[in-house]
Amino acid sequence: MTTHLSRPLTLPSGQAIPNRFMKSALSESLGDRDCGPTAKLERLYRRWADGGFGLVVTGNVMVDRRHRGEPGNVVVEDERHLDGLRGWTATFAESDARLWMQVNHPGRQANALVSGRQPVAPSAIKVRIPGAAKPRALTDTEIHQLVERYATTARIAQSAGFDGVQLHGAHGYLITQFLSPLSNQRTDAWGGDAERRRRFVLEVLRATRAATGPEFAIGIKLNSADFQRGGFSEEESRDVVSALVAEGIDLIEVSGGTYEAPAMMGTVTKSSSTIAREAYFLEYAAALRELAPHTPIAVTGGFRSAEAMEGAVADGHCDVVGLGRPAAVVPDSADAVLSGAADRLPSHGVQMGARAVTGRFMDLRTADGGLDLAWHTDQLHRIGAGKEPDPRRGWKRTTAAMVIRNGPQAFRAKRG
Repeated sequence: MTTHLSRPLTLPSGQAIPNRFMKSALSESLGDRDCGPTAKLERLYRRWADGGFGLVVTGNVMVDRRHRGEPGNVVVEDERHLDGLRGWTATFAESDARLWMQVNHPGRQANALVSGRQPVAPSAIKVRIPGAAKPRALTDTEIHQLVERYATTARIAQSAGFDGVQLHGAHGYLITQFLSPLSNQRTDAWGGDAERRRRFVLEVLRATRAATGPEFAIGIKLNSADFQRGGFSEEESRDVVSALVAEGIDLIEVSGGTYEAPAMMGTVTKSSSTIAREAYFLEYAAALRELAPHTPIAVTGGFRSAEAMEGAVADGHCDVVGLGRPAAVVPDSADAVLSGAADRLPSHGVQMGARAVTGRFMDLRTADGGLDLAWHTDQLHRIGAGKEPDPRRGWKRTTAAMVIRNGPQAFRAKRG
């Protein structure tokens, strides 16, 4: 039974989503050399447009070509790619699904090999991931300019036909860096206490709303915590949620962790209740109900069975079920569940081989996380090339493709 999953949902902005399935952001790395959309990207999204999802969120689109997270990122900082963006949204012309652009800036997690310059961040504190460069601290003027960049990207997305945007406020990217006391050690108007650390995300939301109007949907992907000692806590996260709700946010997707502590990959210790519910962050999402009684909550990460998905929505623990990695292997995974063709989605992936040897040179948990995400990126590239996913793809081919794409940062886990 998928009675609750098939019900439509109306957002605070008035936008209607036809069912409770969201294809959550997956970083596709399918942009061209000028950071514009490609035919491969259109081909991939045409599959998802027919996949039965009520909402599809793109992989992270960068607001500044000078600072990119990985090769193949699409960048929207002006209207040079407007025709290409319209070609992207045209893949949904005959679909009932809504298409949102995830808007992002990597901050200190920028790939220096791709960007060719020093990363920027709230404070000059290096992230502890392979290949990362030490950032320089942003000036007050630059922070105001970045706020406007988010708004500009959203305005152009709206002009291109996207139904909304999702601000990326999770997984250690720039918004998260402002929120966390580990990465934001400023003492000015942008840091120093929790209230000032959350100023950046609120200013971004306000500027984006002013640029797009009241009927354009604006959501956010937000960490429940960053799972690091002394970092962004659940208590602070709840305060951020309250502030976002007061500003009229349309949808909050709950996630957690950073690429230093990748809880979003399921690496946190799971309680028996979490194992039974499948989703990594469902308990936290359920706890937000009192703070956000009228704001829809989405949960991504861990869902595989139709029973757990239906139960999460029926019990009111979340309003939207996000599917990420399953959608890379089964592009019509939402339709498969809603139609009853599948009562459980398959779990695929890959781990580093020759573990007795490779474990001497690298942290296998980190390597496995990066390799698994690269394996799923390879599946997206196959779909973009007009091929079917290949669940049997091995670790050697995946490792080679990952190193070619990402250079010295190959074993850094990347995802939208």
